[in-house]
Amino acid sequence: MLKPAEFFIVNLAISDLSMTVTLFPLATSSFFAHRWLFNQAVCTLYAFCGVLFGLCSLTSLTVLSTVCCLKVCYPAYGNKFSPCHAGVLLLCVWAYALMFATAPLAEWGSYGPEPYGTACCITWKASSREATLYILALFIFCYLLPCLLILVSYSLILWTVRVSRRAVRQHTSPQRRARSVHSLIVKLSIAVCLGFLGAWTPYAVIALWAVLGDASQVPALAFVLSAVFAKSSTLYNPLVYLLFKPNFQKFLSKDMVLLQAIRTLLCCGCPSAALLPFPSPGFGDHPGACRNCNDTFECFSNYPKCYKLPQVPEASHLQRQLLQPPLTMSFPVGSRTTLLSYLTWDYEASLYTSQETSLCAGWVTPLP
Repeated sequence: MLKPAEFFIVNLAISDLSMTVTLFPLATSSFFAHRWLFNQAVCTLYAFCGVLFGLCSLTSLTVLSTVCCLKVCYPAYGNKFSPCHAGVLLLCVWAYALMFATAPLAEWGSYGPEPYGTACCITWKASSREATLYILALFIFCYLLPCLLILVSYSLILWTVRVSRRAVRQHTSPQRRARSVHSLIVKLSIAVCLGFLGAWTPYAVIALWAVLGDASQVPALAFVLSAVFAKSSTLYNPLVYLLFKPNFQKFLSKDMVLLQAIRTLLCCGCPSAALLPFPSPGFGDHPGACRNCNDTFECFSNYPKCYKLPQVPEASHLQRQLLQPPLTMSFPVGSRTTLLSYLTWDYEASLYTSQETSLCAGWVTPLP
């Protein structure tokens, strides 16, 4: 079950993926052709999707920062925030973005080709008073106000953390602080917001320059660079997850192990490497990382220090290895966590870690 604040992270991923699917194929093909390859209707749809999903992402980040501020700075109210409240706010996020995205379709503003001619967006060169008001409203309510809310929210969070740091150190262990759910969400949210705002700020500045000044004086290259930099914000979020979210790292590591196992099964003609333990069952000659790992992912990251993938032996030697008794260590069932498991046609290799002893153990078992 997702936590209430994580609903907005999922919504951010949906809007980023939607922007990638709807915009990048059309823009890439037009870029290589050095002109817009499609008709006016597709141009309008392209611009509509860009505004809708871009505003949805920025609004999601704004609401997420506000929710994090509420939970960290005002826990008496933040603890009452439920998934139902998150669902209502998500509907408001999409309605807010949809309102500004559909305004040009109702003749308040307009959609058209970008100055460089290979993509479409809002027509920044306002030809009427209504178009100018729309662009100014877009800048104030969809960029300036969200930026202000994000800045205030995270300033309050940092101030609260700084004030309460001594009290937290006295009552909470470092391991528990590192695993704090609030701390992880705040770090993740700050990183995503900084990346997104840093990407869209140049585009907002160039667009405002075109509206308030002479649009013909704005270089087309400035629009190209700001647009590419802005839309590449969809690439930042997965990287931020990889760096700041331990659960994402753990699931990604499991997926990579699974892909390696599938590759081993499919590549029947390639020799398979056997997973062999070091001679010491207790790892007495390797006392460092294997004994001090605090969680499953940390043990997995120290995996090469506990085990090694030797050179592939000859078939007869491999058979002798498989017939040897497997290495076992007495772990309670409830405290045993599987780090990885390989299964081939001839043997099964497993690596385990214990939450109580912080040791790694494994074995190679021949299959009947």
